[in-house]
Amino acid sequence: MADVKYDVLGIGNALFDVLVRTDEAFLAKHGMTKGSMSLIDEARAAAIYKDMGPATEVSGGSAANTIVGIGSLGARAAYVGKVKDDQIGKLYVHDIRAAGVAFNTPAAKDGPATGCSYILVTGDGERTMNTYLGAAQDLSPADIDPAEIASAGIVYLEGYLWDPKNAKDAFVKAATIAHEAKRKVALTLSDSFCVDRYRDEFLGLMRNGTVDIVFANESELHSLYMTSDFDTALKQLRNDVKLGVVTRSEKGCVVVTPTDAVAAPASPIAKLVDTTGAGDLFAAGFLYGLARNLAHKQCGELGALAAAEVIQHIGARPQVSLKELAQQRGLTV
Repeated sequence: MADVKYDVLGIGNALFDVLVRTDEAFLAKHGMTKGSMSLIDEARAAAIYKDMGPATEVSGGSAANTIVGIGSLGARAAYVGKVKDDQIGKLYVHDIRAAGVAFNTPAAKDGPATGCSYILVTGDGERTMNTYLGAAQDLSPADIDPAEIASAGIVYLEGYLWDPKNAKDAFVKAATIAHEAKRKVALTLSDSFCVDRYRDEFLGLMRNGTVDIVFANESELHSLYMTSDFDTALKQLRNDVKLGVVTRSEKGCVVVTPTDAVAAPASPIAKLVDTTGAGDLFAAGFLYGLARNLAHKQCGELGALAAAEVIQHIGARPQVSLKELAQQRGLTV
């Protein structure tokens, strides 16, 4: 087996986030389903942006947020995602490299602009996302470097990759290479509406062994198994995957294997500001723990810490060193 160069390598839709505080009347006016992620075209993106108030604009993308969080904890991290060689794309590349993440995916020279997600945050901290994939949808198997994938201890994939066909093929190629190199493959289900679209395919990935580790929140878990009963869904998850991690907001998380189940508490917060990136950063902490061979409960505690940091400010990436924060709280890093 080749040496591990990266603790975790993430593959996802490289998106620039445009975040704004708003109210439910704005969501209703634009026909948005609160708490969801909807794919939009360029015309709708322009219409939403025109109607938005003053915005915070930062680099984002689900798996990229996770990978930046892993880097903030002190691990070796890499990312694969597609941007265009435009102004926003250059800013995206700068931001992720400045976070200490290896990012070598060639930018697209033509085609659609770098993708953007227009995120509306209501007073209760809930986020509603409207995503124009742009160049991200052109991520293809050709962008998957076999040597880079094989050198990562864990390859982490986002469910949103299942929307663009080329990215789906890149996902499967990366998982195949990772397993050939005796590495682990993790999947986050991303969004309950994403699960609704691809339920059978996600279950197939789990049951045929394409993925080893699955991250889900309660809503995604219920959608996956089409049941409102948590215990029933959790039992099915234990039968379908080697390791399942379910986040439950203020209830913390549950980590299951076919033979074991442990819970970890949520981290206390002063004020909920914006839930954007909560699941992404939870996955960052948990995967960091896995890469360090920590017990599942310790992994969950690190995930809870990272999620708690990100939901107390606008934006989906940490604003302080997660490693230092963990050390202050007496957690193993």
